[in-house]
Amino acid sequence: MRLRIDLAYDGGGFHGWAKQPGLRTVQGAVEDALHTVLRVPVDDAGEPLRLVVAGRTDTGVHAAHQVCHLDVGEQTLERCVGHMEVPAVEALRRRLSHDLPDDIALHNVRVAPKGFDARFSALERTYVYRIADGARPADPRMRGFVWKLEDTLDVPAMNEAAALTIGLHDFGSFATPNPGGTTIREVKKAIWQRVPVKDMFGNPGNGEKAEIVSSSQKSGVGMEMTANDAENVGYSVPTLESGLVCFTIVADAFAHNMVRSLVNACVQVGRHRKSLDWFAQKMANPVREGSTGPIAACGLTLEHVAYPPDAGLTSRAASIRARRTLE
Repeated sequence: MRLRIDLAYDGGGFHGWAKQPGLRTVQGAVEDALHTVLRVPVDDAGEPLRLVVAGRTDTGVHAAHQVCHLDVGEQTLERCVGHMEVPAVEALRRRLSHDLPDDIALHNVRVAPKGFDARFSALERTYVYRIADGARPADPRMRGFVWKLEDTLDVPAMNEAAALTIGLHDFGSFATPNPGGTTIREVKKAIWQRVPVKDMFGNPGNGEKAEIVSSSQKSGVGMEMTANDAENVGYSVPTLESGLVCFTIVADAFAHNMVRSLVNACVQVGRHRKSLDWFAQKMANPVREGSTGPIAACGLTLEHVAYPPDAGLTSRAASIRARRTLE
């Protein structure tokens, strides 16, 4: 039986996704928990509990929604039911959620549809890189997933650079291929945005309206609050991402260090340390020459993995396994 497992994690305490001897990794932590709840010895070669993931994140990179799959025998799966009067998959979800460390959150466990492969069936992955630049003070609550920069970034200039990445390109200037692999990828969206500064009430000062619920009203009935009403509250709590500079990139897949290297190159343009022509030359000549390595991992989060309808899973996996070319 193949199971689809959806989860999130704070990557700050992990040496990336992939299991490594002697190091704490996300894969290692989840597989350890699976061995515990399914009562399979770790050294049992007869039924290794090995996860296949949509995208291997690097050391310090986070995931708001990662996807992986697990092949497991039905008899093994039944072991986790115990005294619970629920199906085996639901029993696994409950026990696994309880046994995972606090920096990993389980979204769901379900039987995967026929042809599903967490890695090869994926249509696209979405990453977001978050920066607190000189235009706003750094919020210490976000130090684990936002990179701090004292300079104020030129967002329009960065968007000119990002626009050059859209389409099918060889990203050899920004990434290293896996053995036998390639750095050719198709970027579907790449955009820099400064998050508007807004508060819990929807920033009514900019003409937006917020809805609040009075304690004297019936549950579920709201009332519109005007700007004057908001002032009478006495304080305004900003939303957590207000003022951040965020880079959203969507691609069919990413090569090793590709996102963080692209971010670093865009940031050099945004700081006016490098020109747009320099960035264009790096795109045109896909050779890794070391002028921009990957930026700090803390600001990067895998936000979403998209899959085709169930009927297209098998064909998608077959096509993505083929070696890519620019033709």
